[in-house]
Amino acid sequence: MLTVIAGIVVFGVLIFFHEAGHYLAARLVGIGVHEFSLGFGPRLWGFKRGRTAYNLRAIPYGGYVRLVGLDPRDEERDQPYSFARKPVLHRLIVMVAGPGMNFVLAVVALALVFFIQGVPVATTRVGEVLPGYPAAAAGIERGDRIVAIDGRTVHRWEEVLHAIGTAPHRAKVLTVERDGKRITVRVTPRVDEKGKGKIGLSPVVVQQRLSLLSALRVGTEYTCRITVLIADFLGKMIVGRAPADVGGPVRVMVEIGKAAHFGVFPLIQLMAFLSINLGFFNLLPVPALDGARVAFLLWEGVTRRPVDPEKESLVHLVGFAFLILLMVLVTYRDFIQLSNGLD
Repeated sequence: MLTVIAGIVVFGVLIFFHEAGHYLAARLVGIGVHEFSLGFGPRLWGFKRGRTAYNLRAIPYGGYVRLVGLDPRDEERDQPYSFARKPVLHRLIVMVAGPGMNFVLAVVALALVFFIQGVPVATTRVGEVLPGYPAAAAGIERGDRIVAIDGRTVHRWEEVLHAIGTAPHRAKVLTVERDGKRITVRVTPRVDEKGKGKIGLSPVVVQQRLSLLSALRVGTEYTCRITVLIADFLGKMIVGRAPADVGGPVRVMVEIGKAAHFGVFPLIQLMAFLSINLGFFNLLPVPALDGARVAFLLWEGVTRRPVDPEKESLVHLVGFAFLILLMVLVTYRDFIQLSNGLD
């Protein structure tokens, strides 16, 4: 039950922010909105204000904002508040605003976690000494604090990694603090599988509370890093350098359930990761996604000639059908993998 509730809440928040981005941008540039809906299928509840209907529908996985004039068969397509009558720049803003709000949600969610719980920071204190590695042979113990390497003071674990990692097979003099006393040991890093030096230490990680502005800055940095990692993984997957390991709604629900059992903060962090994924993939130039509409608008902006709306609608319809088929296949694979895991 916890998995279902957490899944509905997480999907609801992701969809709401995405569609709210489109909706708010449309209102900002003067485009009318027929309907703002969370979910698909039969209408459960809703109300109408002005020309816009606000609905909650039965199937919680999805949502949409139906803009005036986006459909070529819309009777209000020629009205001044129609999507079709607005400049290319205004239409681009509306299309990009949905994915953009997903990135904003990720930044805010991560910042909230970092502000309340703190951000994990690796200290220079030794948390674990791996047996069989140079550090263990040199006599470094758990609880020691590395204060200097080759006479240079270190304050962050990143400095330790840099000093050791860039000098494989080169002896290093480590100054460590133990029980209030400083001890000097000589360690020669071995080369790991990536060609970097390694001595077999892991740090003590602490949670460092941040101010609100610092939390927002770090949340933005994390969001950018995750986006780059997603893009890198997708590129490697396309060229066959990474497995095509794509999860569907079932697998996502399982992961949400796991996170929910660990607590609120892990769930919020997972929601931020999913929001980044949603924003990123919606910007890809795939028919039926926001990225494809952006591509058509960029083409119109360059050529000064709009794509035939009937043809564009057909492209999006075919793309939507393909995405539904892909989702069905991925969901089926998720069920198979889940059932195999239960055997």
